[in-house]
Amino acid sequence: MPNPTITGSSYAGEFAGKYLGAALLSADTLDKGGVTILPNVKYKAAMKVGAFGSLVRSADCDFDSSTSTLTLTEKVLTPTELQVNLQICKKELHSDWEAAQMGFSAFDELPPLFSDFVIARVAAEVAKATETSIWSGSAGEGSFDGFETLLAADATVVDVVGTTVTTANVIAELQKIVDAIPSGVYGKEDLTIYVSQNIAKAYIGAQAALGYRELFHVGQTEMNFQGISLFPTGGLGDNVAVAAQKSNLFFGTGLLDDRNEVKVIDMADLDGSQNVRVVMRYTAGVQTGVGSDIVLYT
Repeated sequence: MPNPTITGSSYAGEFAGKYLGAALLSADTLDKGGVTILPNVKYKAAMKVGAFGSLVRSADCDFDSSTSTLTLTEKVLTPTELQVNLQICKKELHSDWEAAQMGFSAFDELPPLFSDFVIARVAAEVAKATETSIWSGSAGEGSFDGFETLLAADATVVDVVGTTVTTANVIAELQKIVDAIPSGVYGKEDLTIYVSQNIAKAYIGAQAALGYRELFHVGQTEMNFQGISLFPTGGLGDNVAVAAQKSNLFFGTGLLDDRNEVKVIDMADLDGSQNVRVVMRYTAGVQTGVGSDIVLYT
């Protein structure tokens, strides 16, 4: 049987940014504005972290700069280069693609939008992998150091020792996190407690046990604890939580970088096979700002 062909089989340049934007930004943390996004990071993004000494002094007639100090430290966000190399057989696509769109002839031709279908499926997997890397990733094959790794290595971060969270103890464990939040951060508008899925599930269960079973149904209200937003994410490992301002957590990507690339390549004319190759290349990475303003619960 002659092979189906893919019309419009190559996507690059201007379209690459659109597809990669969908792949990366549909990760829950990014799509819902959970952290600060730094786009177009060509190579590295250097973030200056300033700490002021005592600024206010008793008034006199003199100017004395030695009584007020500003200490600057630097943190660098270096996105990791990542890629997808996928090969699938067109013969297997008949079962996945609607017969009406494939045609009734033996000389089937795949619809022009099939390329979009393939990329969308791959993009969904990229988004899932990105969400995991953002929080619990570690430098290695197909990943980058996530917030858990960075915070655990930062001696200035406020550490809270946790336990296995259940509906019976989740209120007490969340209280530990709130108690550890620095006074200068508590009450900030963008202060958020990022929680793993099992903590979120336990919290909803605890609310139900207290008679608030209707409180967190989809579309009713955002989850919060004592007025602080709770942000559930599948990227965090079980029994892990992070309390921080959204403006103190950063995600960087070279979305419009020249190295970004998305292609769907029909191999029939190149090697006579029935294979289709999907290629994605992109960059992604995270970094924190002021470590002493962040609480890590593990």
